[in-house]
Amino acid sequence: MSTKPWPTRACSRVSADRLRRRPAVPRRPRPSASVLRSLKEPLERLYQAFNHTESAVDPVHVVRRYDAPDDREVVAFCASALAFGRVASVMDSIEALLAVLGPRPAAFVRGFDPMADADAFRTLLHRWVRGVDLVALLSILQRIIVEAGSIESFLLAGYTTTDPDVGPALNRFCERARAVDLAGVYGGGDERRGVHYFFPRPDGGSACKRLNLFLRWMVRRDAVDLGLWSGLPASKLVIPLDTHVARVGRCLGLTRYRSPGWGMASEITESLRALDPQDPVRYDYSLCHLGMMDACGFNQPKRDDHCPLRGVCRPGGRRRQSSVGPFVRR
Repeated sequence: MSTKPWPTRACSRVSADRLRRRPAVPRRPRPSASVLRSLKEPLERLYQAFNHTESAVDPVHVVRRYDAPDDREVVAFCASALAFGRVASVMDSIEALLAVLGPRPAAFVRGFDPMADADAFRTLLHRWVRGVDLVALLSILQRIIVEAGSIESFLLAGYTTTDPDVGPALNRFCERARAVDLAGVYGGGDERRGVHYFFPRPDGGSACKRLNLFLRWMVRRDAVDLGLWSGLPASKLVIPLDTHVARVGRCLGLTRYRSPGWGMASEITESLRALDPQDPVRYDYSLCHLGMMDACGFNQPKRDDHCPLRGVCRPGGRRRQSSVGPFVRR
């Protein structure tokens, strides 16, 4: 693995400029202040219903097994990196990886030898992520931790308080991570480089769901999120946009975008920031699991028959006037 210097922040300024050039959105008005205020109470009830560790199966709860902050940081990054696909498959893949990392994952990463340790990863597979991609991921994490001391310090080296949100810092973070020479892992002829999937960039249009998920776990603190970091304010976070949050966000009128991407994630976050400027992703966990349990009927025949946000959502594209029903966990 190369020890060449990280790219400087100056070479990443183009990334911040490109981030501002988002795809055009339909010419529809943003949600009005009164509409957003009508969401506050039902979203808060939904949040309280999910704000405990037994509320849903989720990779974040795996991180709680570890006591040391450095272990939690490493496990959280790896778990969030694999958080795509069916929940059962995600959990199985995380458990398989953690079995290799052992009881002290941070120490494993610091002492990781890609050549000597690669065989232990050979049989690991999560959808299109191969064992060699996980070896490459750990090689990058090793470089980050050895040189910066922690993943937090590495991210904060590319963060400025004047950034509107975490997007520019993620561009710089991923640019520097992708700069690691992995020829010794992949060999000169492998162009697939699946490890890049773990380091998408907002300025390329990606919603960066898994990176934003990791940041939510690290920065926020409640019964679900761990709040290990102190250098990045929760107000700068962007919602981890997956298909569930995208569907619920459109149903609630939080975005004018139709296709998932950084633009949609940023706009949903901006709408939620009107409800809580200091913690705009407060409702992510509950909105995601609302979608996962198939309670949202956006553009479906069942509409909002089983939705705890009935009355403020728009399952067929038009806001209903009925009262908001109570949330029933199933």
